[in-house]
Amino acid sequence: MPKDYQAVVNTIQVYFDGLFHSDTERLAQVFHPKAHYVCATDDPLLYLTMDEYFPIVDKRPSPASRGEARQDQILSIRFAGDNTAFVHLNCAIGEKFFTDFLTLILVDGRWQVISKVFDFEIKKLS
Repeated sequence: MPKDYQAVVNTIQVYFDGLFHSDTERLAQVFHPKAHYVCATDDPLLYLTMDEYFPIVDKRPSPASRGEARQDQILSIRFAGDNTAFVHLNCAIGEKFFTDFLTLILVDGRWQVISKVFDFEIKKLS
């Protein structure tokens, strides 16, 4: 197991917490300011900068406030050298079940998401 495995897991936990609570202060801790946010589920392709993405999160009711059960899990973490990691994960917000591919880079001693590419499915809540 690479020495930074737990540091990447910790970063992803902050990511999960930020999404679950719609907390852009937490998300800003893990996203690089120049990160890419991309979804090709719908046409046209959705591409946002962090300056465009964070206000959307700020406006949406959080899964926590709606009493939703958490559905987040890390499926895999792979490393490319000492400064790059790729994380495959699942999470849910409302009826959307997401599969995320996050590329993280080690900058200034901390792991940051530089790219989020994802797809989602609509699943009926029980």
